[in-house]
Amino acid sequence: MHGLRVVGLGFVAAAALSCLAPASAQAPQRVPSLGPMAPAFVAPGQRTLTRPGEATAAEGAIAAPHALGQPAPALRQRRPFGAQIFDGAVAPTGDGPNPDYRIVPGDQIAIRIWGATSATITAPVDLDGNVFLPDIGPMKVAGLRAADLQAAVAERVRQVYPANVEVYATFLGARRIGVFVTGFVVRPGRHLGSAQDSLLDFLIRAGGVDPARGSYRDIVVQRRGRAIAQVDLYRFLIDGHLPRVELAEGDTVVVGRQRGLVEVEGAARNDYLFELPNRPAFIGRELIDLARPLPSATHAVIVGTRAQQPFSRYVSLSALAQEQLRDQDRVIFLADAPAGTVTVTVEGSRIGPSVLIADRGTTLTAALDYIAVDPRLADTANISILRRSVAQQQKRAIQEALNRLERALFLGTAVTEGEAAIRAAEARLVADFIARAREIEPEGRLVVADPPGRIAPIRLEDGDVILIPDRSETVLVSGEVQVPQAVIWRRGATVADYVARAGGYGPRASTSEVLIRRANGQLELDPSVDIRPGDEIIVMPEIQTKYFQIAKDITQILFQIAGAVRIFSLRSN
Repeated sequence: MHGLRVVGLGFVAAAALSCLAPASAQAPQRVPSLGPMAPAFVAPGQRTLTRPGEATAAEGAIAAPHALGQPAPALRQRRPFGAQIFDGAVAPTGDGPNPDYRIVPGDQIAIRIWGATSATITAPVDLDGNVFLPDIGPMKVAGLRAADLQAAVAERVRQVYPANVEVYATFLGARRIGVFVTGFVVRPGRHLGSAQDSLLDFLIRAGGVDPARGSYRDIVVQRRGRAIAQVDLYRFLIDGHLPRVELAEGDTVVVGRQRGLVEVEGAARNDYLFELPNRPAFIGRELIDLARPLPSATHAVIVGTRAQQPFSRYVSLSALAQEQLRDQDRVIFLADAPAGTVTVTVEGSRIGPSVLIADRGTTLTAALDYIAVDPRLADTANISILRRSVAQQQKRAIQEALNRLERALFLGTAVTEGEAAIRAAEARLVADFIARAREIEPEGRLVVADPPGRIAPIRLEDGDVILIPDRSETVLVSGEVQVPQAVIWRRGATVADYVARAGGYGPRASTSEVLIRRANGQLELDPSVDIRPGDEIIVMPEIQTKYFQIAKDITQILFQIAGAVRIFSLRSN
């Protein structure tokens, strides 16, 4: 192989701190800080007071959820509110009576009388609402509840035969009727049922409201060409109110065309397409009542079209209540107020809770005043923080460096065929290095202590991890050495001594490129510095290539990676 020698990279970010320090006879101590601090922490689950004057998102700011000058996306990704009524619904098929059903002409009644007189009757209720009882006469049963039929017939018979007579009366079933269901339903047509079936039963037989075209708020029941009831299923869904309509043979149920829609998404319990009432605009408070924003929701973004132009507005919930919403608007509920607290995790040599909740703005030194440690076990001089924002910055810096290396690699020109062949061979190796390096996940280590071990009063962020390492008596030797391993720390030992105890330099080692990483994440480039317990000595590889710039770029990236991951290893190929 010509020129370039690049080692394979293996990067491992692993937790190296224990969660609990062992109990000891010596009393626990607090981690020393730069000075006294006011109590800032409460137990998890409790609340702290919000600091006065904390910033909130300004009302009236412009949001841009879609490209400027482009129409808002069509509102079809969510289901209409109300469609859930017909999910898996099956219309009743049996003739079992409903005890609350009101008897009407045509219903079947069975009556048996025995004792002082006897009679057996199975007959429909006549057009006048009566049933004829032998030796007694007609009795009006229309309007009675099915559950009250037995008592009413027994009372009527005893008016004529006060003693020695027994009565059994039962409601056999409602008459069969045919109802036309039309308009914007899935299966329009004439559907059969019983007179005791509800409007919803007939809608279910018709397949339900067409969710793409039909209205859940405009359903009309017609009888002989005249509207006898108008139904808004939203009232049924929200309040349980459904107009009592006793359907008759030949009635027509008409489902109207779909009205305007407003889509809800984000921090809301009901994220549906909501249909406008029978007017051109939705008042915001009506949508809030339907959508039921989560307690954390503070603001909303309204996206739509006004005067044939894209429209976006960012408002508080109180301002949204006054807004007029229109067809095809989209309302995104946001939890956009800054939280009053931050949640911080404590790892390593600690005593007590591993999760702390602090007021926003609390400093690390204040937090450390409330973390107890065993002074024999905890290395309080090497405390550090793992922070998501730092990890993102490290990832971005490494990716940008890799992008520069990639451009330098593939945009270079070769003068001769021999040089082109060398460049091609090197390009394959460097491309493999770039692919491996892109996979690393930086830990986001933030060095917070100076050499004497004093902790800086840095403000804590939500999600921070405070690392309190255990005291160590070893030094980790890694990178391009013969046997990467941890060795016992010895006072006064040099980098060369530790490398020798790890088998010596590897065949691809750069004896001049050695990196020392302290237990708190601090990096040292001078190999003559004193080595401390808990340090890691990283012997870097020697990059040999025909092209100076590529070698320089790879070396820079290796140093960035070594400082970004908790444990750094170089595996030679």
